[in-house]
Amino acid sequence: MGYMQNSSKEQYIRYTELLQKAADINYASAVLGWDQEVYMPSKGADARGRQLSTLAGQAHEILTSDKLEKLLKALSGKDDLTDAEKSNVRLSLEDFEKNKKLSPAFVEELSKQTSECFNAWIEARRKNDFNVFAPSLAKMISLKRKQADLYGYEVHPYDALLDEYEKDATVAMLDPIFQGIKEQLPPILARIKSSKQVDNSFFHQLFPKQEQWDFSIDVLKRMGFDFEAGRQDYSEHPFTTSFAATDVRLTTRVDEDNYTSMLWSCIHEGGHGLYEQGLPEDQYGLPLGSAASLGIHESQSRFWENCIGRSLDFWKFFYPQLQQRFPAQLGKVPVEAFYKAANKVEPSLIRTEADEVTYHFHVMIRYEIEKALIEGKLDTKDLPAKWNELYNKYLGVMPEDDKTGVLQDVHWSHGSFGYFPTYTLGSFYAAQFFSQAKKEISGFDKQVVNGEFNELLHWLRERVHKHGRRYTSEELCERITGQKLNTSFFIRYIQEKYAGIYE
Repeated sequence: MGYMQNSSKEQYIRYTELLQKAADINYASAVLGWDQEVYMPSKGADARGRQLSTLAGQAHEILTSDKLEKLLKALSGKDDLTDAEKSNVRLSLEDFEKNKKLSPAFVEELSKQTSECFNAWIEARRKNDFNVFAPSLAKMISLKRKQADLYGYEVHPYDALLDEYEKDATVAMLDPIFQGIKEQLPPILARIKSSKQVDNSFFHQLFPKQEQWDFSIDVLKRMGFDFEAGRQDYSEHPFTTSFAATDVRLTTRVDEDNYTSMLWSCIHEGGHGLYEQGLPEDQYGLPLGSAASLGIHESQSRFWENCIGRSLDFWKFFYPQLQQRFPAQLGKVPVEAFYKAANKVEPSLIRTEADEVTYHFHVMIRYEIEKALIEGKLDTKDLPAKWNELYNKYLGVMPEDDKTGVLQDVHWSHGSFGYFPTYTLGSFYAAQFFSQAKKEISGFDKQVVNGEFNELLHWLRERVHKHGRRYTSEELCERITGQKLNTSFFIRYIQEKYAGIYE
């Protein structure tokens, strides 16, 4: 028996070494990807694409190697592993079987196309012309269809891509959720439209870039983001990436003439960053050192951005500091007026700046388009027209150009088809977690008013962050709240919040 334990231990160590080696390569690749979006000169694009392609191939080689397969199959039958070790092995075996379906050549081709597609997107945005992006995007969609076929699926090709971001999510699961949005949100929106509209005109003044930046750093520090284990930079599209729990990067963008553009985006990315910093360091490179899913990741960003960062209690603490930074712009604006303006509901063109009610129509539009693209029912060249048609149908607005329309998101240039639905799932999980946190944390509201977030962050660390991928989204939700995802929490949260804002 002693020999068996020693053998299992040695095998587990060898398995860990292999996975961590692949993680080293993937995180090195992530550094290059971060640099590509933040600092890389435009002429570096071709070489960067090659570098990323090479690294993707090397990591894939390790993760589909015979050596790893033998170790995983040997370890999956062992009883003398800890629960955490068994979870890592089980999840790694699932990953292995999935990775094995993609050839090294396909992985390198996809990586190279991602770089090419991203740079075409940047150029298209600069020229405000979808046609610059269309050929690269068409190639990417062709590769994603092929990837769906290689992975395999039972009902819909989109299911295979959804599973990349939200395990076990399917079109059959998501269609009823988005149907619920179509049924439940329009009446709320109609009641808001019939009320006196909130004034947010004071957001559209000159707010100097550096002052906005400095305040955002103060807010992130107060939330608990560790700047010795992370940093914030500017990028074309705000995002968060991580190279370890001790090195997490946030990015943002700023509009000096629109205060809503930056701050809540920073809080949103800060929520992602706190999750990454809260993952267990001793599980580096292993499944338990990774986030549960994109839906759960998004729950953390939406929790901080909306449930906390757009609450009146939050601004009772932060608003005097903001007024000190911008006395001419906000000195005479009461905190209640600022709070209402921060939650103004109005159909708009830009998803990242949308309010909590209309936001889900933005996601639903992308969901419907993605399904049609992957099914082959929508051709890439027809994408701008379809985009504009759906925006007019669901939100009653029409983009004036490609930059505020079909070119606004970076996701498709990354090949991230199946990602967008996690934004809506994340909002729904966030509302459910928020309800539970308020029940379990004594004096919750008072702590937020006092700018005290330590207990809340500890609660999130214990309930969400520390588990990594041990549980699926639904399992984690049930552990935290006692029930699976229940959209009524979000509807109730919206109704209560906006009843106070729109009387």
